[in-house]
Amino acid sequence: MSDINIAVVPVAGMGTRLLPATKSQPKEMLPVGRKPVVQYVVEELNRVGVERLLFITGSGKTSIENHFDLNLELTQSLREDGKEDLLSELSYERANLQYFYTRQRQLLGLGHAVLCAEPFVGNNPFIVALGDSIIGMHAESKIVETMKDCFREKKADAVIAFEEVPEDEVFQYGIAKPKKNSNGVVFEIDDLIEKPPVDEAPSNLAVAARYVLSPSIFDALKNTKPGAGNEIQLTDAIRLLIQNGGTVYGVRLKKSEKRYDIGNFGSYFRAFTEFALADKNFGPELREYLQQIINEDPS
Repeated sequence: MSDINIAVVPVAGMGTRLLPATKSQPKEMLPVGRKPVVQYVVEELNRVGVERLLFITGSGKTSIENHFDLNLELTQSLREDGKEDLLSELSYERANLQYFYTRQRQLLGLGHAVLCAEPFVGNNPFIVALGDSIIGMHAESKIVETMKDCFREKKADAVIAFEEVPEDEVFQYGIAKPKKNSNGVVFEIDDLIEKPPVDEAPSNLAVAARYVLSPSIFDALKNTKPGAGNEIQLTDAIRLLIQNGGTVYGVRLKKSEKRYDIGNFGSYFRAFTEFALADKNFGPELREYLQQIINEDPS
């Protein structure tokens, strides 16, 4: 099997849980540390050999396209102003990647967004990486590489990344039911349930924003009825693959591969703080400042 070098990045969601910050800019463009969220995702994909990347966009997302365009005027201006040191911050523009964009004209769920990619993907296996989730500090994760290896070795129909979540939070996620004796990093999946009640969840292994999929997912999506939220859920389509005899595997995130989900203000604030504290230039000073204000007398 040839290398899996196509990726689909859904970014069409409205980001309503981050209003008003997302009223006029995509949540994927919110900065975490020095970079917007989606840049971390693209750099992660570039490191694992992705050569063609399709963004599934929606209304108000043109700043994502602008961000990944070459800006020759800005480059020239930095050179003329003697700010050559800042050019390295634009190195992502020169990545060996081809960018493509298509619209999800109706927000009918993640499954529908992936289905929008069928004309682009064709009969090739591909990666899906959610544009609002960073895996690992500075996105330095090998999870997708491990998933690609699993996909090839197991001849799988789908491979999904999973993270362990608190048991009282399982109702917020797609949750895996691993097959028996599947305690390792890689495990086969017996079933997949979208947002189960806490007392019905088969595990605390939650889908973690990265997938490697065979093109068979498209037929499954076309036969998937709207589920949770009256949306076409990718989880339900993968479940249909399993029910039809397909093989689906999970890969657990390592502790060093923490997922930063920029889905609400609580998780966004935590992610920004962790990345800012890890900044080699400003992190130490920020840590001192935070300690100072935390220790101040509130009176």
